[in-house]
Amino acid sequence: MVTLLLIVQAALLYSSVRPEAVPTSKPLAEFPQTIGAWHEVQEGVIDQETRDVLQADDLLNRVYADQGEKRGADLFIAAFRTQRNGKAPHSPKNCLPGNGWTPLNSGEFSIDVGRGQPIDVNRYVVVHGDQRSLVLYWYQSRDRAIASEYKAKFWVIMDAMRLNRTDTALVRVVVPITNKDEDQAARTAVEFVRAFYTSIRQNLPA
Repeated sequence: MVTLLLIVQAALLYSSVRPEAVPTSKPLAEFPQTIGAWHEVQEGVIDQETRDVLQADDLLNRVYADQGEKRGADLFIAAFRTQRNGKAPHSPKNCLPGNGWTPLNSGEFSIDVGRGQPIDVNRYVVVHGDQRSLVLYWYQSRDRAIASEYKAKFWVIMDAMRLNRTDTALVRVVVPITNKDEDQAARTAVEFVRAFYTSIRQNLPA
């Protein structure tokens, strides 16, 4: 174990002095406005104070609705080209309570996105006054969708050692819960994630 830790430490030291291989990516502003049956209905404004706190290299905050506009979903992406300068995604499980949302229940949730293997995401039900929402989020690193913060950090270390890169993105989906029907909100969120997941992989570095 000590030998392994020394090897990892040496590898991290070596990777930290090399110029990082920062991958190119499309601006998130080019993310599709129409995705299957979903289309953008609102571009969210992110004020400068929030941008300064997040320290992301690129941000996306949009509201999408289905064709009948009976169902809506908020999509937020914070992309980081590197994490070596101290910048890193802020976990929604810490940010949501700070914004007045109280978690009611949480766990991990698997979504079949048609790639042969489902992706694991975090699932939160939160409440703010009379409002309830279902929150799904995960970390998209290269072609991996990771729910656990600890696993995400582990893969950052592995990618830094093997590939000399530390890029990642936080992806968050929020769906309002109406009439306390969490199952319907979950079905809407899953359908939305299935619709846009391919676009996520095309717009973020592979």
